[in-house]
Amino acid sequence: SFGVIADIQHADAEDGYDFWGCRRRYYRHSLRLLRAAVEAWAAERPPPAFVLQLGDCIDGVNARSGAAEAEAALERVLAALGRLRVPVHHAWGNHELYNFGRARLEQSGLRSRPPPSSGPPAAPPGDCHAYHFCPVPRFRFVLLDGYELSALGRDADSPRHRAALRLLREKNHNADLNSPAGLKEPQFVEFNGGFSQAQLDWFNDVLKYSDENQEKVVVLGHLPIHPDASDNVCLAWNYRDALSVIHSHQCVVCFLAGHLHDGGYCLDSHGVHHLTLEGVIETPPESNAFGTIYVYDDKMVLKGRGRISDRVMCF
Repeated sequence: SFGVIADIQHADAEDGYDFWGCRRRYYRHSLRLLRAAVEAWAAERPPPAFVLQLGDCIDGVNARSGAAEAEAALERVLAALGRLRVPVHHAWGNHELYNFGRARLEQSGLRSRPPPSSGPPAAPPGDCHAYHFCPVPRFRFVLLDGYELSALGRDADSPRHRAALRLLREKNHNADLNSPAGLKEPQFVEFNGGFSQAQLDWFNDVLKYSDENQEKVVVLGHLPIHPDASDNVCLAWNYRDALSVIHSHQCVVCFLAGHLHDGGYCLDSHGVHHLTLEGVIETPPESNAFGTIYVYDDKMVLKGRGRISDRVMCF
């Protein structure tokens, strides 16, 4: 089994509201909910083999108080997760990148890439935070980096930043690049990002290896990639490209994401389950939002807590 949690968005700050000013965010209390999740996982017998933290573990409001505040918030989150004593795999979301550049994240506790093992190439080239791991024979997990193409996290004068901003401005003519108003493709906002061709080629190679070796694959990332498991605004920029890689192989059984705090789910036309987890940050203090997924030969069973529903995902 393994634990799942998304969008903790902790900050030592009074409660606030979302981008649109209407959804309450419990910045301080989210850390208490994380600690409660860790206690619940630790009490399970056997405990989960690892935890997937699906991104946005600290909130962008930390950055307004300076780098020291962001570092302290991250330290509190990592300390809470560290009490479990099992590996934690971290997706990077937009809120990590509001607080830290990619170079700093590479040096932080959020760099969770395991040592290379046999099998397909360990990771794409460059500073892409994508990798795969195989905790048990014939069951592989692939973490994607949905902000490799992004206006966030790189120096403003870097070629990668300029290219991402150019693409964003081609698709989004609003003065506020976080606004989807009037867009034909509303996912082209600054709080989203996309996958480079190099990452997609690497992803294709990993899935080819898994097909050839009769493996089942769970893919995860911060950003959802299926419109029926998200709203149209919260998708990865080039979500169709990632979907088409998945659909050209037989091995993928599930895609796990965060980002959309309401959560979502669909079973797509190729039999892939897309599960978007409800966010801790908008979960009232008396509830929670995490789960444990139990893996069997022919299905995965999600035991949800608080806002997250139980679910059986057959394959």
